[in-house]
Amino acid sequence: MGSFLQRIFGRSLASVAPVPDLAALEVDMHSHLLPGLDDGAEALEQSVELVRAMQELGYRKLVMTPHVMGDFYKNTPAAIQAALVGLREAVAIAGITDIELACAAEYYLDEWFVQKLENGEELLSFGGAKRYVLIETSYINEPFNFQEIIFQLKSAGYQPVLAHPERYTFLYDNFPALEKMRANDILLQVNLNSLAGYYSRGAKRVAEKLIDAGLVDLLGTDAHNLKHTATLREKVLSAEYLRKALALPLLNSSL
Repeated sequence: MGSFLQRIFGRSLASVAPVPDLAALEVDMHSHLLPGLDDGAEALEQSVELVRAMQELGYRKLVMTPHVMGDFYKNTPAAIQAALVGLREAVAIAGITDIELACAAEYYLDEWFVQKLENGEELLSFGGAKRYVLIETSYINEPFNFQEIIFQLKSAGYQPVLAHPERYTFLYDNFPALEKMRANDILLQVNLNSLAGYYSRGAKRVAEKLIDAGLVDLLGTDAHNLKHTATLREKVLSAEYLRKALALPLLNSSL
């Protein structure tokens, strides 16, 4: 049989590298699976199906991060944690086991976020004592007070993690700014679907450049719906840069 297959394919099957999976990451730290809180899952049933899909991709733990954004997504720690309790119960009823569910948040750097810092409000973080806080900015313009916010975050004992830096168009032609962020101890989290060009060719290019430069600390799904998990399964697992990304000293499995 082996010689027959070699004649068909022109090479030994042993020479074909196995397709990587996401089990090596163990933990996803960026998703929008909690129901009814933002632009992610709308209903509990959808959330359960998304958890099932994520487990099938190889994850053992999900840190779900609803948007917190001014007057648009006015999510509080209490509301997010209550949604987590409800999802845990629904997942158990659905018979999905061996997956841990946790929550944090994805904070938009706006004036309301600054007020939270100034008021000393507790932020939802992940990574235990590391106190990682996931942040995002406008896709078009860098906040004028970005450095000040980062300083305030660190002074409050948090470690900032910039979500999907490859997606900010104001950074597309300014790679040195990304290098400077990482040098200033801002961790960088790339979206896995960027490796398949899901968002744009520009985002794919920047993601690949970050991986080549070894500047990626975390990989996240940023999953909002089953279309996102299908893209992970059908396109990202075979993406050239997934193997390169997984070879980096990523922090996912330590969360």
